[in-house]
Amino acid sequence: MGARGAPSRRRPAGRRLWYLPTGSFPFLLLLLLLCIQLGGGQKKKENLLAEKVEQLMDWSSRRSIFRMNGDKFRKFIKAPPRNYSMVVMFTALQPQRQCSVCRQANEEYQILANSWRYSSAFCNKLFFSMVDYDEGTDVFQQLNMNSAPTFMHFPPKGRPKRADTFDLQRIGFAAEQLAKWIADRTDVHVRVFRPPNYSGTIALALLVSLVGGLLYLRRNNLEFIYNKTGWAMVSLCIVFAMTSGQMWNHIRGPPYAHKNPHNGQVSYIHGSSQAQFVAESHIILVLNAAITMGMVLLNEAATSKGDVGKRRIICLVGLGLVVFFFSFLLSIFRSKYHGYPYSFLIK
Repeated sequence: MGARGAPSRRRPAGRRLWYLPTGSFPFLLLLLLLCIQLGGGQKKKENLLAEKVEQLMDWSSRRSIFRMNGDKFRKFIKAPPRNYSMVVMFTALQPQRQCSVCRQANEEYQILANSWRYSSAFCNKLFFSMVDYDEGTDVFQQLNMNSAPTFMHFPPKGRPKRADTFDLQRIGFAAEQLAKWIADRTDVHVRVFRPPNYSGTIALALLVSLVGGLLYLRRNNLEFIYNKTGWAMVSLCIVFAMTSGQMWNHIRGPPYAHKNPHNGQVSYIHGSSQAQFVAESHIILVLNAAITMGMVLLNEAATSKGDVGKRRIICLVGLGLVVFFFSFLLSIFRSKYHGYPYSFLIK
């Protein structure tokens, strides 16, 4: 009865007592130190990123394309943190490399970078740089790169994907094509501004002047205008130019040839059916002209009424031209379209 009637002990209202388990204080101290360290590390990353961006902006203010060696490449492109995109041209511009394609691609790359540098949309989200083989051999080895020129995009986060390597062999290296590729990879649109080029206008003016002067000198005898052979030659030249891919070269701007910077081997025929070199179109033009010449000789041998022996020689020469150069043309076609089963004389 006495125990039942004793007054009970109650905690004061509004107060909650928290008890820490034994040994929890070192854990809380460790957690606090970890938070302080993470905050300091984040601040250090932000400061490092700010320094890198400031340095890149300083270089861009001096030159639209800055050159990089192995150390700069690893610091500003490979090493984090990075919140900017970097387009890099891997090239070989030294005279001893004899890479004419590299010089042509560099001119287009300069036009693209200058267009971005002096545009109103210029910002620190996109930079253009260059790695020359003789200045960054270790970079070429690190990326397992054995050809130049090559354009690569390094995104702000993660590693470059397959689409971050520009398909120069298929598309060409015109500044407009590079700008379209950059827009696809970065959502940064670069409007290309080309310096004025009056060479086409001057050439057209000279051609008109030449034709006009010729017509004026021959104004009393214009029978050559009705010469069928002359017009046939002009028509054939146009046909040869169009069928050899000159218009494709004008639109895509492919390199003249490709030289391997390691072994110096020069390729004049592109190995893919989706692209070609300028030298390749010249070769095709000559082959088509030789085949046409052979057909003309065969027709001459069949229709002329001269000496039989002479006609026989013309026929043999024409037949030889057609057979040999058509075999050569077919072998080139076979090398580009892999798996094509037919060949003739030359494989």
